[in-house]
Amino acid sequence: MKLSGKVAVITGAGSGIGRAIALLFAKEGADVVILDVDLEAAEKVASEIKALGREAMALKVDVSNYYEVNEAAKRVIEKFGKVDILVNNAGITKRIEAEKISLEEWNKVIGVDLNGTFFCSQAFGREMIKRRSGKIINISSQAAIGATPFEAHYVAAKSGIIGLTKALAVEWARYGILVNCICPGFTETPLTKRLMSQLPPEVFAERIRRIPLGRPAQPEDQAKVALFLASSDSDYITGQAIPVDGGTTALSSGYSPPTYVPKESS
Repeated sequence: MKLSGKVAVITGAGSGIGRAIALLFAKEGADVVILDVDLEAAEKVASEIKALGREAMALKVDVSNYYEVNEAAKRVIEKFGKVDILVNNAGITKRIEAEKISLEEWNKVIGVDLNGTFFCSQAFGREMIKRRSGKIINISSQAAIGATPFEAHYVAAKSGIIGLTKALAVEWARYGILVNCICPGFTETPLTKRLMSQLPPEVFAERIRRIPLGRPAQPEDQAKVALFLASSDSDYITGQAIPVDGGTTALSSGYSPPTYVPKESS
């Protein structure tokens, strides 16, 4: 098993990509701590992990709250004695025109998505520095590479995560801490399903058509990349932002994947 003996902390792991990462890490031998604002969902995932024969801990934490994050880090260290892997997955968004974003809405998205990533990295990174080892995996977004409309606050936060990833990777390399991020494309999670339900069917169909691999990602597709970054297989990779988007960001702007074979020119 790739993560035998490791302790992993995953934020927003009560559902979606975070849950998939938590279960895969447990299958690969890790004990897992789940931080989520939805304690009931976190406890359900913890029960699934325990059924796999691993230790699990569920904590209700708002990652945008500096004090809650630091208290959680204290409790995790008291129970497990260490943290080997941190996955900053917690994130929120709301589709709204840029000119209509209120100060409260802006601060909420930035607070969870960007501030939360930093607060958790700082709190658990201090423990990794003491042990001079660790893996931090941040979840950014395809939207940080090619912006999506009506999500200016989300795009700003997720772009900030890429910058933060690089900054921490460079600064903490001397402690043996590797920091990378994943930029998921359209992935079928409860959040994205709710957002897509707000779109006209033809818009949703066009969104899928623009994915070269022809399908949305599943949470497990993202989890497999997280496992690679958490394991020793990636021990010489740090400061990278990896798109996991079915080829979407590789496609030139304004084009769609071909659905035909061109005729040979004479």
